[in-house]
Amino acid sequence: MKNYLTALTLVSALFAVGMPQAFAETATTTAKAKKTVKKKAPAKAAAAPVAKMPFSSDADDDENEPEIGGTKSADFNCEMGNKLTIYKNDDDDRHIAIRWNKRVNRMTRVATTTGANRFENRKIGLVWIGIPAKGILLDSKKGQQLANECKNTEQSTTAEASTTPKS
Repeated sequence: MKNYLTALTLVSALFAVGMPQAFAETATTTAKAKKTVKKKAPAKAAAAPVAKMPFSSDADDDENEPEIGGTKSADFNCEMGNKLTIYKNDDDDRHIAIRWNKRVNRMTRVATTTGANRFENRKIGLVWIGIPAKGILLDSKKGQQLANECKNTEQSTTAEASTTPKS
């Protein structure tokens, strides 16, 4: 039995001396393995550039007020007493200017699949969506409506004619 206890003590001592080295080697190889996992293949040289909507560019979205001389204007009356004016140039159907809150902002047409007229100024965050029945002005940065049910005189008379009962 003494031999058995002596052998057990000797083996335990060998394990005690050898184990920290074994654990250290395992920890080192594990750390190296983790590092190689973290360093995976380098990312592709350049990610595909984000495609912008047709007719839109940041150069068009300058914060300076556009020149509105020689343009046609349409005044819109909206819900809750809001008013805005849209200025259009016959030669340029890609841009409009909107007077909102005593400031004129240039907006650029954005293509839509619905046929609505959508104009944006991404720097300021304004979005104008015009359909035959009405228009709406949005603030894309805050995610809220600024003016809804906006109608010019032509749209207002069309709406009144459709709601008037026929005899």
